[in-house]
Amino acid sequence: MIVRLAREQDIPAFLELAAQVEHWFGPMVEDPGFHGAVLNNIRRGTALVAASGPNVVGGLLFGVRRAPIYHVRWLVVSEPERGVGVGRALISDAVRRFVRAPATIEVITFGLGHPAATGARAFYESLGFTPAEAAAPGPEGGPRQVFRRIVSA
Repeated sequence: MIVRLAREQDIPAFLELAAQVEHWFGPMVEDPGFHGAVLNNIRRGTALVAASGPNVVGGLLFGVRRAPIYHVRWLVVSEPERGVGVGRALISDAVRRFVRAPATIEVITFGLGHPAATGARAFYESLGFTPAEAAAPGPEGGPRQVFRRIVSA
């Protein structure tokens, strides 16, 4: 597996990944806003993919909210590849490429009580993120929470 900058040719792979998680994140595959976000991140050089041979098995959109605050905007790993280090590799590569310490990285993930909370929260905690304040509910009405990671010099 390699992690690389995404290219416009990877947009169909982002849509395939999105289709796997729409039940948690709401409609994306047919949403022009999501398409625009993916394309904008690709053009800015802040979209990454994890590829195994010719297959994209994970994708990440990254951004700077207010430097030095960075944000994981979207991270999805294909279902068969979850739990084998793809998400970790995407986050590690994003931090190496984009984050300049001292900094804070934020992500909004599932809040307590959401069916997907256990895996997502454990994943981010294993990477040094800590739970912070509640965020607005997800499109399906489920709870969301901000997680933060401090990156020191």
